[in-house]
Amino acid sequence: MSEKRHRLRFTLILGTLSATGPLSIDLYLPALPQMMRQFRTSASLIQLSLTACLLGLAFGQLIAGPLSDHYGRKKPLLAGFLVFAAASFLIALTHSIPMLIVMRFVQGLAGASGQVLSRAVARDLFSGHALTNFYAILNAVNGVFPIIAPIIGGYMIQFVPWEAVFILLGVIGLGLSGLIVIGIPETLAPAKRLTGPLFATFKSFGSLVKMPGFMRHIIGTGLIYGCLFSYISASTFIYQQLFQLSAQTFSLIYALNGLGIVIGSGLPSRVNRLSEVSQMKLGIVLVLLDSLALLLGSWLRFSLIAVAVLLWFLVLFIGMLLTLTTSIIMNQASQNAGSASALVGLSQNAFGGISSPLVGLFGTASYAPMAGLILIYSLGALGLVYKDRMQTL
Repeated sequence: MSEKRHRLRFTLILGTLSATGPLSIDLYLPALPQMMRQFRTSASLIQLSLTACLLGLAFGQLIAGPLSDHYGRKKPLLAGFLVFAAASFLIALTHSIPMLIVMRFVQGLAGASGQVLSRAVARDLFSGHALTNFYAILNAVNGVFPIIAPIIGGYMIQFVPWEAVFILLGVIGLGLSGLIVIGIPETLAPAKRLTGPLFATFKSFGSLVKMPGFMRHIIGTGLIYGCLFSYISASTFIYQQLFQLSAQTFSLIYALNGLGIVIGSGLPSRVNRLSEVSQMKLGIVLVLLDSLALLLGSWLRFSLIAVAVLLWFLVLFIGMLLTLTTSIIMNQASQNAGSASALVGLSQNAFGGISSPLVGLFGTASYAPMAGLILIYSLGALGLVYKDRMQTL
């Protein structure tokens, strides 16, 4: 029993460490209007702070991953969260837009260590179906934060100024630093670390890229993440503008869909009859069919309930695929797990970053642009799987 409790605590800590993205982004979204008024700036300029954080989360993984293959997991992880905490406190003290944007980039850059190294730590400890099971639990824990973060941020902003949100993030960063010290062991033995000059460590990306099928899976997980962000960026317009729901009702539906991601993330650990690759193929086909149904629904004017059900199953399938694609990729990387995890994060953040403006570019009067983009992404992912199969015959 004590061993089970220890493993549960370890998983909860690791899942929380991997949630720096939702914590850094979703927690402060309700504060954007207040920040815009206080800085006396435009909405587009204040939203650059969101873009800066996303860029930091993307590029930070390319730094933290290789460094962890060289120095071990614990030191870069601890350093990342200490810098994350310092950046959060400095943001609360800033009074200029340029400094806000710069510090948000630094915050994302440092917080990326939690995303990339949680996957690498899991790969150090597990492989095969056991790794899939662990990622299922890890992604389920991670999936809780996009549900609760906007609710906490929205509640806070009713009573305290926006600076309090970043003070909270700083406190969270310090708290997680303490948990890293006492709750996360060093999982990469010195004998398994990359040696030689530090700059040579970054050459590990080259060896990963050359592995058969590796980059197809990397692009595939990015395409799946693009599906998720297409939904996220369009959801508020679908429910509040198209179906004219209140903000409170939208928050409830958004939370229920977040629960769908949590449930989907855990599905691969429950299925033993199909391999991870077979489950991935099935999941992609289901996303494709769901997107086709949504396209049809935009033409036939499906009811709110029908659209809500289709979107719930869509995010459930996406949650399942994110667990599967991550497990398949990390199982390929017996060495250089930090660098492999960095490429996973870069691909996911890159596709997620471009999906939001792409959906908005084609208008928000219908959910057809969202469904169409998801259809394109899922067709691309299916094509990569088909190509991989053909090359293994």
